[in-house]
Amino acid sequence: MAISLILLAAAVLRLTGLDWDDYNHYHPDERYIRWVATSISWPDDWSAALRPHHSSFNPFYWPAEATTRGLTLPQDEPRRFAYGHLPLYLGVAATQAAAWLGPRLIPHLPADWLLTRDILNGNNWIPYRHGTAVSRALAALFDTGTVLLLFLLGRRLFNPAVGLLAAALLAVTVIHIQSAHFFIVDPYLAFFTLLALYLLVRRPSSLTHLLLAGAAVGLAVGSKFAGVLLLLPLGLAALRPPASDHRPATTVRLWPLVVRPLVVLAVALLTFAVTNPFALLDHTCRTQSPTVQVGPWTTPRFSLHNCYLDNVLTQSDMARGRSDLAFTRQYDGTLPYLYPAEMLLRWGLGLPLGLLALAGMAGPALFIWRRGESKITQISADGHKFKPIYVICVIFDKEKLSWLWRSESWPHLLILVWLIPFLVSTGGFYVKFMRYLLPALPILILYGAALLWPSPSAKSAQSLIYLRRGLVLLTVLFGSLYALSFVNIYRQSHPWTAASDWLYDHVPVNALILGEQWDDLLPKTLDPADPARRFSRYRRDSLTWLSNVDGRDNPENLLENLELLAEADYLALASNRIYGVLPRLPARYPVGSQVHQMLFDGRLGYEVVYVGGRYPNLAGFHLKHDTFGWPGLTPPPEVAAYFKELPGLNLGRADESFTVYDQPLVIILANRERLTAVEMAALFDGRH
Repeated sequence: MAISLILLAAAVLRLTGLDWDDYNHYHPDERYIRWVATSISWPDDWSAALRPHHSSFNPFYWPAEATTRGLTLPQDEPRRFAYGHLPLYLGVAATQAAAWLGPRLIPHLPADWLLTRDILNGNNWIPYRHGTAVSRALAALFDTGTVLLLFLLGRRLFNPAVGLLAAALLAVTVIHIQSAHFFIVDPYLAFFTLLALYLLVRRPSSLTHLLLAGAAVGLAVGSKFAGVLLLLPLGLAALRPPASDHRPATTVRLWPLVVRPLVVLAVALLTFAVTNPFALLDHTCRTQSPTVQVGPWTTPRFSLHNCYLDNVLTQSDMARGRSDLAFTRQYDGTLPYLYPAEMLLRWGLGLPLGLLALAGMAGPALFIWRRGESKITQISADGHKFKPIYVICVIFDKEKLSWLWRSESWPHLLILVWLIPFLVSTGGFYVKFMRYLLPALPILILYGAALLWPSPSAKSAQSLIYLRRGLVLLTVLFGSLYALSFVNIYRQSHPWTAASDWLYDHVPVNALILGEQWDDLLPKTLDPADPARRFSRYRRDSLTWLSNVDGRDNPENLLENLELLAEADYLALASNRIYGVLPRLPARYPVGSQVHQMLFDGRLGYEVVYVGGRYPNLAGFHLKHDTFGWPGLTPPPEVAAYFKELPGLNLGRADESFTVYDQPLVIILANRERLTAVEMAALFDGRH
């Protein structure tokens, strides 16, 4: 009963606000995946189904006759796709299933239900828009499934109470709730990662569970390449002798040491191949960059012309900072491990749950130590002086190895073998999107819950038990309140939608509205059928501050942008993507780093005429993120007044990837003084 209520709460939190952007595709990754999905379909000619440049299944190539209602698609040309095939195929299959069910179910359902309108397409949307609604719902259901798997894993490793507590905490984890509102691959990776770990520890001696775990690993890698680290615990589990085998541990046995690992690996590979066929079939790609920058050295880039590997290497270059990309420069100067931990504590988890998860990092090793302590004591009693190195050397002692293979520490060891490499590699990335850590957070929460919840067999002082229960109550309460406040942002209009409405209502037709390159341009088309709500009624252009870096950030580039500013009627800053980066990197942007403070001060002749955003809020109390403090900017008076009118707490800087998709701050400035480009340029004398 308790887990049913937890799952219901998790589903409600994840399914509330699926239309957080009115399905206008404001998340760029989701936008691209859905764009690719519109060309994925059952082939008319099955003889071409596995031919890379002819198949309608191939995410690496636009089919020669790719069409979809309401969109113009490229045809007969390569495309980049840096994600696993599996979430793409699942999203397409779910969308087609919903389209088939819609006419059969809609007459029997209330017309105003989200299920009727959006999922079953009662609104008769084009596939691009309808598929977004269905795919978001599918991601939400997968993340709810992750909550269930965490309960099962906690019950298996500890006891039902720990499993319930961990599931309840994951149900209200904000970064999981937010990610479940996007059609991205990370919720799928988290689900299949937890499924694989659960199958590995549920019945460690069962070949059936081992093979199922191999299949789950294949599905995880098929969702995102980061799942490949699950091969470590899978391989270790395949090497473990059966529980019924009592022969000396060092006896060589062909089945567990050779055959069984190969069979399990074959199952994982076969599962991956079935769900990601063109990862193996398409070798038609040519790497876009033949070299890669590694520190001060430029080295040749390894390529087999395999489209999947080429995309994986491209993503790896981005994540590790080997590619100097404009949209990742926000992470210049951020510290590995510490920055992601800070963002999780501030925003992704909240302080109480974040501290619990950080404590959970030590959980697997601590439980291994506790349950192996008696054996180590026995080893020392046998006349061996205890040294840490001896714990490693004892593995090769045929009399002592069985405790490692068959003790209660084994499940925790399997999890630790995956968790440490995952955290070390992911936490050390140059690019530190919080969603990258999504697969590890359930495990950290589980071990944090196990450390906090008193074991039924533990003998603790009554005061300590009360303290632990109080901390449990505090963590669940604050986590729940934070989750509710976060979901409340979806009850308000998206800031880009609200700002677009304002522009349509206040700006005359054919006005020139500027945005910034690498950020979204406003206004957005809100109703394709209404000419008054289409962005085509305006002229739009982009300032290129972020694109022109180092030697290109020069007086010539400054003048080009200032000429646009002089000509424009309005400047719409859709988010802090640009002004949150340039002022922090004056060495790379000696000119561009000065622009935004001049804009905010009014020195370039622009005046703030609109400010809009949305923040986690509960009962009128807002949790505000600060987009000005980190880059050292003073906000315009109008923005300062806007924040002052919002009661609540300023929690400081927030990672751009956490705020920019569903809760950006929009600032619109009007060109009041109409300064010339030369007059503006004079203000920069001596600054470049």
